[in-house]
Amino acid sequence: MKIIVHTPAGLAEILQSARKERGLTQTQAAASLGIGQPRLSALETTGTASISLEQMLALFALYELELCVQPRDDEDPEYELREKRVEW
Repeated sequence: MKIIVHTPAGLAEILQSARKERGLTQTQAAASLGIGQPRLSALETTGTASISLEQMLALFALYELELCVQPRDDEDPEYELREKRVEW
């Protein structure tokens, strides 16, 4: 299943669900990342905690998730056409 995330709170909900599906406590998951449980709790509940990209990718791996980045579909009416595109 693919899930499109638009907000930090949306990502927080996905991360919390994935952790619970793996049977991990916040303390166990946080220890695997080398961060404190309160920081992981803030990430999962409000989406406001800050972690590095390296830590985020490690968290995805721990939860058996993967990150997929792709261009938005400009034909989809849910998205607005952006005048200036980023060149890669």
